[in-house]
Amino acid sequence: MNEHFPNVVLIMTDDQGWGDIHDHSNNLIDTPVLGQLRNEGARFNRFFVSPVCAPTRASLLTGRYYLRTGVHGVTRGYETMRSQEETLAEILKSSGYATGCFGKWHNGAHYPHHPNGQGFDEFTGFCAGHWNNYFDTTLDHNGTMIQTQGYITDVLTDRALQFIELNQNNPFFCYIPYNAPHSPWQVPDKYFNKYKQKGLTDKLACAYGMVENVDESIGRILSRLDVLGLAENTIVIFLTDNGPNSDRYNGDMRGRKGSVHEGGVRIPCFIRWPGTIEPGTRVKHIAADIDILPTIVDLAGIPVSPSNALDGVSLKPLLLGEHTDWEHEDRMLFTFRDDAGNGEPGAVRNQRWRAVCDGGGEWELFDMVADPGEREDVAIQYPDVLDQLVAAYEAIVEDTTSRGFPVIPVEIGHSERPEVTLPAHEAFLYPENGDGISYQGSAGWANDWVTNWSDTDAYPYWEVDIQKSGPYAFTLMYVCSEENVGAEVAVQIGEQTLQEHIEQAHDPEPVPSPDRVPRNEVYEKTWTPLQLGQLELNEGRQQVKVKVLRKPGDQVMDLKAIQVTSI
Repeated sequence: MNEHFPNVVLIMTDDQGWGDIHDHSNNLIDTPVLGQLRNEGARFNRFFVSPVCAPTRASLLTGRYYLRTGVHGVTRGYETMRSQEETLAEILKSSGYATGCFGKWHNGAHYPHHPNGQGFDEFTGFCAGHWNNYFDTTLDHNGTMIQTQGYITDVLTDRALQFIELNQNNPFFCYIPYNAPHSPWQVPDKYFNKYKQKGLTDKLACAYGMVENVDESIGRILSRLDVLGLAENTIVIFLTDNGPNSDRYNGDMRGRKGSVHEGGVRIPCFIRWPGTIEPGTRVKHIAADIDILPTIVDLAGIPVSPSNALDGVSLKPLLLGEHTDWEHEDRMLFTFRDDAGNGEPGAVRNQRWRAVCDGGGEWELFDMVADPGEREDVAIQYPDVLDQLVAAYEAIVEDTTSRGFPVIPVEIGHSERPEVTLPAHEAFLYPENGDGISYQGSAGWANDWVTNWSDTDAYPYWEVDIQKSGPYAFTLMYVCSEENVGAEVAVQIGEQTLQEHIEQAHDPEPVPSPDRVPRNEVYEKTWTPLQLGQLELNEGRQQVKVKVLRKPGDQVMDLKAIQVTSI
């Protein structure tokens, strides 16, 4: 029976806006394959996601508003999705699909929150919110870091094609969440030079070059499906995860990445299934990332009852022209930021109206039919409409956040993952806002480290959950200048302590990075290990702390991570 299920190729780019497609009236960019995909199947007039990366990914994979899944941010572990969430990969795998993910995960770095623990047999990519370098980089392959050769988009495409070929005789789910055109701004010369010759800025030339490179990669995937005779039995879906990550053409919409206005959350979405979805189909009803899971399951004819209640609905009737009266004609779609509390921005969208709160409790109302650019606030003219939308928003926030957002601990001691890395950007700092310790970046973004560590009473700590009692080895990854050598540091878990002196200076320059534009993110460094020894740990919830026992210099060290290995 399984061989009759259609294959699914789900492609999502990172920070590509609605306007970053030639067929969306952007003559500066060349995206012929996306134009082909747009015309060969269905395209949505109004398709919505979250304003930022991790929330969209959680909603896409679960069919639920991300606030239900434990995700409430993009870094510091706030991007981690609860392992109890049932993903599209888990549903398809249980029906006999081979499952692979190739790209940026961003919904948890540690097993069982890692892709391999959330339904994917095969994973190549990275789990953080962004990656440091896109050329000849290291990537995670099923929990082990491997060295790759070439530009990252090409590498991920090669891996996806290998997966497709390997599983061509069985149904497969191939999820390709490309990291382009997310910064850092790195792209091969071929693409960069092309757009510079058009007179564009370095940033815009890089963004458009990265998108065109993705477009060619998608072309490689479609061509391989043709060669293997799989095109007519494969559902191909393309979308992006939020609005554009710089101020560039976006269809005259208000807002960009991070905004709850239309320009921050309206994205392109194309679905192709030759012989089933009529070419040139246009869906005028509003739809969202939460609809992808129920739509794929319905299109594939998979008899499944999701273990968690879905917020999304199947779009199959719209795609196949089966509806007469769309039963969800008056649906509302909700946009949140982070944990949706403490005055965070939010929005409500139905077929005509958009109610928007930019933060602080003040709401505006826009008629999106008459005023798609959100230029005129009509809240005074339509107070009843605004009241209805705001009441619905407040109710859904209360519902989706009812479990709160307790810290999801890093699980240590799984037989599937004998080594766990506790990265500095997932650490909590004590004191939280004090002097004497900080992240290298402003908020502990992905790939960050602990620095400015001058206070011997300050420390980083991680919430962990030991899965099995036994011996564990601990190693610190650090950088330390010559003048600060000699600090005595300790890893503390409960009443147990491992301590060691930093006797070796290690203070390298950042790894050379071929950035076209100076980055906001941290640069990559080479870190050196300090082996601390072993502790016998008991099963259960604990805190791992790194304390300073002695500091002869002005600073302790820069701390990148703690590696914990089950012996």
